[in-house]
Amino acid sequence: MALVSSVIVPYASYLRVYEPLAAFPEPERGHWLRYAERGRTPTAQDELRRALADLVATPPVPVPVHESADAFVAEVDGVVCVCPWRTRLRGWQALEGLEGQFPAPVLDAVLPEVVRRQAAADYERWREKNPDARPWILTSVWHVPVSWFTVFSDEEREYVRGKGAAAPVLRYRTPMVQARRRLARALKAVRDHIDEGPLTEGLVDVGRWLEEFHPRSMVELDYGGLVHALPRSALEADRSAADVAEGVAALRAGDEAGAEEAYGRFTERWRAVKERRMAN
Repeated sequence: MALVSSVIVPYASYLRVYEPLAAFPEPERGHWLRYAERGRTPTAQDELRRALADLVATPPVPVPVHESADAFVAEVDGVVCVCPWRTRLRGWQALEGLEGQFPAPVLDAVLPEVVRRQAAADYERWREKNPDARPWILTSVWHVPVSWFTVFSDEEREYVRGKGAAAPVLRYRTPMVQARRRLARALKAVRDHIDEGPLTEGLVDVGRWLEEFHPRSMVELDYGGLVHALPRSALEADRSAADVAEGVAALRAGDEAGAEEAYGRFTERWRAVKERRMAN
């Protein structure tokens, strides 16, 4: 367990929604109220360590047997908001996306086929009883999708340099109303000037997900483990949200050259990160 607790990977980023307590029905609302009042809420690293501990078990446990009762907590304009982990649901959804990403022998070595089949069967039964369930956290490995950045402005960027062994933190936070407005503008600009494709699909998917939450929620983009994949000089210079906002503004103005230039800076930055995935 000591070995697991020292691990700082995977290199993943997170898009989270913190909802006010009023958004939750009882008895869940009471649970989160008591949880927040404890004042000892776990961190993202705590969540990661628990997940990794399950994966190193024999046989591995890709999806927790019970849903997590933990959450991230934040105070927004004096209102307590929570972001439930829902690690069981997210584990099932992550397993669905594994097929095709790795050669079968590699995937079988990490997660035996019998384990994956059992998890898929459990998820199917669970979905029949919970058809409207959705996670409060989206995860992206080795990059931050361009669609996520459309939700934020450069002024909302928060960067904290790590001291000593402490890792740096790079995140954005914005009110839900602002997030929906910005994404809608970006989607319109893209549809007006670019053919339907992955970019449009990504914006639509994030937009539908955001619509599921309370209008007084807060949206957070956390670079998470990606801060370990970038030199600190690159983190300090990273202005991805500004590049995306500039590209969207250029599209709306009909300036295709300006949009291509802004998007080029963005893609070049994240291509360098993705290439590290295949490095030894």
